[in-house]
Amino acid sequence: MTTKKNILALRQKKAIIEKGGGDKAIQKQTAMGKLTARERILVLLDAGSFHEYDLFVEHEEQNFGMANKELPGDGVITGTGTINGAPICIYAQDFTVMGGSLGLKHARKITKIMDHALKMKVPCIGINDSGGARIQEGIGALAGYGEIFYRNTMASGVIPQISVILGPCAGGAVYSPALTDFVFVVENISKMFITGPNVIETVLGEKISQEDLGGARVHAEITGNAHFYALSELQCMEQIKNLISLIPHSNQEKAARIEPKKPKFRKNIENIIPSDPKHPYDVREIIYALTDESKFLEVQELWAPNIVIGFGRMDGETVGFVANQPMYLAGVLDCDASDKSARFIRFCDAFNIPIITLEDMPGYLPGVDQEHAGVIRHGAKVLYAYSEATVPKITVILRKAYGGGYIAMNSRHLGADFMFAWPGAEIAVMGPEGAANIIFRKEIMEAEDEDAMRQQKVKEYIEKFANPFVAASKGYIDAVIEPNETRELLLHALGVSKNKDDYRPAKKHGVPPF
Repeated sequence: MTTKKNILALRQKKAIIEKGGGDKAIQKQTAMGKLTARERILVLLDAGSFHEYDLFVEHEEQNFGMANKELPGDGVITGTGTINGAPICIYAQDFTVMGGSLGLKHARKITKIMDHALKMKVPCIGINDSGGARIQEGIGALAGYGEIFYRNTMASGVIPQISVILGPCAGGAVYSPALTDFVFVVENISKMFITGPNVIETVLGEKISQEDLGGARVHAEITGNAHFYALSELQCMEQIKNLISLIPHSNQEKAARIEPKKPKFRKNIENIIPSDPKHPYDVREIIYALTDESKFLEVQELWAPNIVIGFGRMDGETVGFVANQPMYLAGVLDCDASDKSARFIRFCDAFNIPIITLEDMPGYLPGVDQEHAGVIRHGAKVLYAYSEATVPKITVILRKAYGGGYIAMNSRHLGADFMFAWPGAEIAVMGPEGAANIIFRKEIMEAEDEDAMRQQKVKEYIEKFANPFVAASKGYIDAVIEPNETRELLLHALGVSKNKDDYRPAKKHGVPPF
């Protein structure tokens, strides 16, 4: 029989556990400029929407002084709530409780909420702030990590998985974020590495700080392990909310449609690309001219900037953009840009998000370094991802489309549903100057004025081969369009493609060039 005494006892017990590691540990967490695990959840979720589960779970380790050691919630908070009214599952490691270390029961709380997310077909968000495996539990902690990794893999492509690194994430713990769809990091707070600075100094004799080894900026700019970079935890939470609003809750539905809006970008789209084909421009301005309200959520903005990926809305519905960025390396595809775009394409395909490709690039990046880094294998990932994707795929060739790059950037030959080109587009095996030097070598060498003859032959090559009308005459380009028609034609193509049904051979799965 429930009495007021029972209810009071319950409230008192909950209050104690909800304090985590206690006042001193919370003060220490705050002094480091970090929110507590519970604060993070409450800031991220809609007010009053969080419901906690497994609050009373306790560890069972009896050795190494753990028999009578109380670990509130076993160092992790789990539950459900909503973001902008959309249901999600969430867990947050509590660094105030034994450094957020992961033991078997801690892991089982996480896997339980992950199972719930997969069953209910809602996104799962994990907030990582942990010193790593709880050494006292030995193999139990390792088993816990393995069970988490397995569930990350089973949920991949079914529900969105988001990792938020808000403290240390070291050793085996880093592989769970690596298996999820999006990783968020915060300057001066996030730390990710397999081997810590102390071990590196002991083994290799090299001194390095945690920040330089695996800080937020490192993973946002150099490794590509992070997809979103923020300067504060609050900014990070806003980024997560924005992302959640743009993607579907599972692979069984589409992202929520909102009221359509016109672009707010004021610059005439015809004036964005310079008349000189050698001059760069910011391809994001093209995207702003196309999307509703000119809004665009860029993914991995700081890594491999020669390719731009991200989400925007057109006619109120989410689309994914993949665009060469002439501002960096002329927009070429290299190892990192290939990995970046291929993974994003596969996410969009898994979650029913149409893909718009904006092409302007001279091909794959040449050079010994790229060849030795495996540009052939990495570059093939883009070919595989586009060929495999069954969502609506639309390409607009803005300017340059040369060689293997033309094929790779969602060409008709890889299954593009619609191919458009602007009238100034150059589509050819290679650039006009290089091609003219090879094809017309004899004429150029025999001319009295080699430079004048070279320029004449370059112009001749462009007129005969390096223009969109040759490709259009063969049916490889559906339409050569005026720049100001681009948004209208993209909206039409997206509307026509809504019920696309693309046959694929029956198989267990393909074998991409990982």
